[in-house]
Amino acid sequence: MIEARHYTFCPWCASSLVLKVADSRERLRCPNCDFIWYRNPIPAAGAILNRDGRVLLVKRRYPPRVGDWCFPAGFMEYDESPIECCVREIKEETGLIISISRLFWVYSGHDDPRSNAVLILYLADIIGGELAPGDDAVEVDFVSIDDIPSNIAFQAHREAIADYKRYLKTGRLPGEK
Repeated sequence: MIEARHYTFCPWCASSLVLKVADSRERLRCPNCDFIWYRNPIPAAGAILNRDGRVLLVKRRYPPRVGDWCFPAGFMEYDESPIECCVREIKEETGLIISISRLFWVYSGHDDPRSNAVLILYLADIIGGELAPGDDAVEVDFVSIDDIPSNIAFQAHREAIADYKRYLKTGRLPGEK
């Protein structure tokens, strides 16, 4: 289903796009140069940081969901890897310098009005920096995993919190039996 926020004209030749079936889906397509608008998810990366049994959360500064909490994370830039994105986002939002220890899990984010996201979450260790809100965060705090605020911004982050609680109890990553 094509939503209101989409291309009207081809970004290559400026012709009006038309709705046609391509790859078994209705997609906007240019009748002149065959450009197809694939509405793909946007990759994002972040980390779960644990200090003394408490996880780091950030309170959102900007829409959507101003004032809600989430793991520090953000959208990947075109020229960076998921790990580079994660390290950059943690530094920008929290002031902390981290070292990635392992991939935690990958989540699909369907409830962000800006885009469908693919959230790549890592487990990481703090190796430097000073904890302070920055960039997209108005507050940062280490919170007991048993006292997570009820206003978690996104479903993918709520799923990750539940998965992390299981991981702490069982030692098994999401997807492991």
